[in-house]
Amino acid sequence: MASARSHDGPGPLRSAGRSIGRALRVPFTGTARGIRKATHAHGAGESGLGKLIELHAVNGAGDVMITVALASTVFFSVPTDQARGRVALYLAVTMAPFILLAPVIGPLLDHLPHGRRAAMAGSMLARAVLALTMSGAVATGDLELYPAALGVLVCSKAYGVVRSAVVPRLLPPNFSLVKANSRVTLAGLLATGAAAPVGAGLQTIGPQWPLYGACAIFVGGGILAFTLPPKVDSAKGERRARLVPPHGENAPRPPAPKTGARNGAKGRERRPGLRSVGPSVLHGLQANAAHRALSGFLIFFLAFLLREHPLAGQSAAISLGIVGVAAGVGNALGTAVGSWLRARGPEIIVASVLGLALGVAVLAAVFFSTVMVAALAATAGLTQALSKLSLDAMIQRDVPEEVRTSAFARSETLLQMAWVVGGAIGIALPLNGVLGMAVAAGLLALGASASVRGLLGAARRGSPHPRVA
Repeated sequence: MASARSHDGPGPLRSAGRSIGRALRVPFTGTARGIRKATHAHGAGESGLGKLIELHAVNGAGDVMITVALASTVFFSVPTDQARGRVALYLAVTMAPFILLAPVIGPLLDHLPHGRRAAMAGSMLARAVLALTMSGAVATGDLELYPAALGVLVCSKAYGVVRSAVVPRLLPPNFSLVKANSRVTLAGLLATGAAAPVGAGLQTIGPQWPLYGACAIFVGGGILAFTLPPKVDSAKGERRARLVPPHGENAPRPPAPKTGARNGAKGRERRPGLRSVGPSVLHGLQANAAHRALSGFLIFFLAFLLREHPLAGQSAAISLGIVGVAAGVGNALGTAVGSWLRARGPEIIVASVLGLALGVAVLAAVFFSTVMVAALAATAGLTQALSKLSLDAMIQRDVPEEVRTSAFARSETLLQMAWVVGGAIGIALPLNGVLGMAVAAGLLALGASASVRGLLGAARRGSPHPRVA
């Protein structure tokens, strides 16, 4: 009898258990397959871009977990006056040293052309360790929290620089750099939006739990970084680019003659700089620096303004939520529109969106209200995304391939410095809404005065260099 039962197959309970297990797995496996299909579409899977998109999503999820933990400790857990002091301390201990370290990031990464996967994995694993370090101090807000936060910031920006440098190596056939960066950026935004409520939920368990979550995410990201294709580490044909060429020349010089060359540089060609490829890239950097400074300014200024003076008829939390959602929607929309535009007339796009942001900022200063603050946040997100994607297109078009990777690293470093400066202005400014919106308009006006004329002139003349596919 027992022998007969053993051949009858699994019993009804076991069959039911397997059916339930399959039913529970379907939503997760189906979602995973859908994500993989989206990230690997149009040749992105074959080229390796799909894995970079997934890695950037992991990066965004881990960063937002740390942001939730820090915001809850530094900002939300104490009264406004004390919070302002804590954020000022955060800026002094993390942002100020970062201004000094940021110019070093690009040159250091220039020396790692054969170790980009290791550099990205290292930035992930370092943040995993730092998250655990911060978990012991996050509940009390002790001073040791801030050096660890500085380390997280530096690692995050170093990852961003390397990621920007890697994208050109992973472009699928007939795939523009604007479209590639749009996909990568959008994946990061979606992951950030999905991870933020998870981090908030973990925060209710304990202040250290979002950091535990960040640690787990970054460990996974460190492993994922090594699955990128080996060509990520290839430096074939690359040289380092400088923002300002030696002696201020405006065009690349031919190789130095072997006779009479100074300092033993016989027969050695000068390294090209970004100015040697025309004005578009430099003016695009100036415009993007204005957008990035505006972003840093609005984050810090509105965080304190809306906590102390919520939008009409709303609580502080809802006011911050409205502005945050508006900025996120604007950023996602700008990324989607940038992918659709496919880098048509990047100089015109950069000049136009800078003018749009300036106009909305002026209106927000003149007609300060809930609607105008939300409109400025959404416009800032949209215009920053479009402007950055257009700058990427100009670098792709005008910067020779041999220095394009380094150009991405240098430009990203400068834009991060602009964000730090904007954030410092935001924390130092009195909490007056009209004054703040006027300062926001001033930052954009400064960028427009430095860049718009040059961008429009460059658009009329056309690119002096052939478009790089």
